[in-house]
Parts: sequence; structure tokens; C-alpha cells
Amino acid sequence: MTILDKIIAHKRQEVADRKSLVPTALLERSIYFPSQPVSLRKYVQRPDLSGIIAEFKRKSPSKGTINAYAPVERTSIGYMQAGASALSILTDSNFFGGKNEDLTTARKFNFCPILRKDFVVEEYQILEAKSIGADAILLIAAVLTKEEVNQLAEFAHSLGLEVLLEVHNREELERTITPHVDLVGVNNRNLHDFSVSLQTSFDLAQHIPNEFVKVSESGLSEASSVMELRQYGYEGFLMGETFMRQSRPEKACAAFVEELKKLHVVSQLTFNG
Repeated sequence: MTILDKIIAHKRQEVADRKSLVPTALLERSIYFPSQPVSLRKYVQRPDLSGIIAEFKRKSPSKGTINAYAPVERTSIGYMQAGASALSILTDSNFFGGKNEDLTTARKFNFCPILRKDFVVEEYQILEAKSIGADAILLIAAVLTKEEVNQLAEFAHSLGLEVLLEVHNREELERTITPHVDLVGVNNRNLHDFSVSLQTSFDLAQHIPNEFVKVSESGLSEASSVMELRQYGYEGFLMGETFMRQSRPEKACAAFVEELKKLHVVSQLTFNG
């Protein structure tokens, strides 16, 4: 049983418990429910931004506690001021130390796309995502069938939410890809041994159809890696641990974006020269 299997088993029970406490009718009365979501796809592709989807997470199963004290308000505002394209907020409590209130707090202070990073296994969680102010949801190919991806993505679209489909290998990509998703994220972390290799993103780039925005996830710590990934067609870069392991994640993000800008200028000069 992998850690992902344990997370999903726990998540199914957690969702069942939530449904008994908070009916869908109550979720639909949220002040965020009627609002028009902001497009994650469009913001990631904006040329005036970095393409970085800056993540807020306190801990993870592979790394343990990463940053228990960073405040959501200051960090999320700082990420956006630094030039991030979007936010990713972990809302899983048991394994990642997150909560729905983290996303709602980020929503109050930021007009930008917010990805709800969680383990979606049924439609109730998508209603919940909408009710807490999310603009996009994550669907993980490793734990869903193609039919489930289709159904959940279509339901998300019916609420105006966009969908980031996360894959770890070519088999998952080809098995679950559907026109109902908006972005395809390649997770560079091996689920079995937690090793990380950007080669996963390089290898899968050519197999992702061009109509989907390509996002590389996990293991991004160097601006030069982002520049190289751009050459492979990636426009989004989901980064969390690199920033969150610093005492001021938003300052780490700002420094990273500045380095990215410098490398971009150098590459343009080289190209034009």
C-alpha cells in the first residue's frame, strides 16, 4: 500500500464525514458560489507573469514539517507581489497540515487564480472547492479512472472551475487524458520511492497534446530548470517546497522570479545576437 493509497482511503472516509455534517445545499449558499472564477490557464500563459504557481503547504508525507509558522495572508500576498501567476493552496489536513480556511483566507486578499490542491475523489469536493473560493481543482490520474476524470472534470466545468490533471508517467497520461481538462501537470516525484527527476517532464512533454497547457510539478529549485522546461513547451511551474522551506516563502519566491527575469534577458540577448 503506497502513501497515496493511504491518503485516498482516508480521504474517502473524510469526505463521507463532511457530507453528513455540511450538506451540498449549505455549500451552495457560500458567498463565493455565484462568483466568476479566474482562469488559471490564462494567468499561467500571461507573458507579463512568471508562470509560477506558488504553493502554500505546511508539511508533506515525504518531507514531514516544512514550515509550520508562515501566515497564509502575508505569504499569499507576497507570492503575487513577487510575480507568481497563481496560487496553489493545500487543503488536506491529515497529511499536509492544510485546511479549507487557508484557501478562503488567500481568496480574501488576492485577485488571482487559486488552485485547490487536494485529493478529489467525488463531486462533493468540487462543490466544496467552489464554496471556499477556488478557481481550479486538481485531479490525480494515479487514483482515478478515465471515466472518473471525465465525470469530475465535466462537473467542475459546469461550475466554472478549471481542471489541472496530474500525471506521473506516459501510461497515466494516455489512460486519462480527456478534452474536459484544461492543464496537464507532470509530477516529477516518483510515488513509490519519492525520488524526483525533471527528466519525467522532459520525456512526457512531446506526448501532451498542444491544446493543453503544460505544467511541471515538484523538484523545481533552480531558475535555469524553468528556462529549460520552457524550451519543452511548459508554461506553468508548480513550486512549493523550494519557497516554503524558507522562513519568508514570499521573499524566496521574489528572489526566484528576479533570477528568472535575468536569465530571460540573457537568453533574449543571446538569441538576438
